[in-house]
Amino acid sequence: MAKNRSELVAEVAEKAGTSQAAVNGVLDALFQVFESSVAQGEKITIPGWMAIERTDRAARTGRNPQTGETIQIPAGHGVKLTAGSKLKAAVSKK
Repeated sequence: MAKNRSELVAEVAEKAGTSQAAVNGVLDALFQVFESSVAQGEKITIPGWMAIERTDRAARTGRNPQTGETIQIPAGHGVKLTAGSKLKAAVSKK
């Protein structure tokens, strides 16, 4: 079972007693801050809920699965999400 963005916005708007447009604007702003901060290498921590950080991936040798040819995969970045204690506790209750 999954919840999409419009369902999330509707539920948050109802619980907060505000409009869906306002919640949508706040989510857009929040994700923009996440994007710019993580892109600059900053770690975002919401105590008890989650931590988001950029990770570095070293260059490595890989293999093309179609031809078996060895290829060089360049260094890059990834994103790591870590669940906080409140989120872990909520999951373990169910």
